[in-house]
Amino acid sequence: MECKKHNTGEDQGCHGKHNETDNKLNDSTEDITLANRMAQIDHKIMVLSGKGGVGKSTVAVNIAAALAMQGKQVGILDVDLHGPSIPTLLHLNGKPVKTGDEGINPVDFMEGIKVMSIGFFMPQQDKAVIWRGPMKINVIKQLLTEVNWGHLDYLVIDFPPGTGDEPLSVAQMIPDADGAVIVTTPQDLSLIDVRKSIDFCKQLKVPVLGVIENMSGLVCPHCGKGVDVFKRGGGEKMAGEMRVPFLGRIPIEPLIVEASDNGKPFVHQYGKTPAAKAFAKVVKLILNNTENRKGVIRHADL
Repeated sequence: MECKKHNTGEDQGCHGKHNETDNKLNDSTEDITLANRMAQIDHKIMVLSGKGGVGKSTVAVNIAAALAMQGKQVGILDVDLHGPSIPTLLHLNGKPVKTGDEGINPVDFMEGIKVMSIGFFMPQQDKAVIWRGPMKINVIKQLLTEVNWGHLDYLVIDFPPGTGDEPLSVAQMIPDADGAVIVTTPQDLSLIDVRKSIDFCKQLKVPVLGVIENMSGLVCPHCGKGVDVFKRGGGEKMAGEMRVPFLGRIPIEPLIVEASDNGKPFVHQYGKTPAAKAFAKVVKLILNNTENRKGVIRHADL
């Protein structure tokens, strides 16, 4: 669309109006595309933590894998721009990303699981991402808008820690998400920040599907006795105080590290371990909450 007038102050105003109109049209087109993409996904689950280092990405991967083992078609979206862990956890670093007529194609990991991460677009893993808020938001919107997932039963979104620009942007761009899974460790230092994540969800009216207490105790492989390395029970107590569901405890399991280093989801490799059984219980509750729409606390009802 071009203006027929030139070289006057009026012209500048006309061009300015056209640019503003074009920007609105572009935003409207992106919003429609995003809505169409998300409409093909039955359930969207956000995996959050108030603090880094609690095993959030590992939990996200194993929730996705456990869902796939239940016959679900699952996508994993890693929107942690400053520390994308999913490609490393799944040994997908350096995997080429292809584009087609319908957009960016996610990377196939195993049967039933597709993966997309900003990490795929970073040629050097040790380079820091030094971006201001607007650029980060644009990249997140591009990932959500341009990735061609096709039909999925579940999209598991691995958030960055905290409650900053990235979590806020994703939560606002996917207003129909089923809810958030909040990951914490049992000690007070983690629980203080996780409370903020729950309050973040309340303020944005994002349902909390439940809290997972990760690294909750260690069973000694020699004597069989339990050792509470980071205390135990803090996550469950905090969930009760914040009036959100508690999904379960995942014990510390050295085989989780081994599986992650080998690029294999732990629940897929070591399904008979106590930690894998704990994940299975968590996923059963998530399935019940999302598919039967029962047991989910929606903050509008609080």
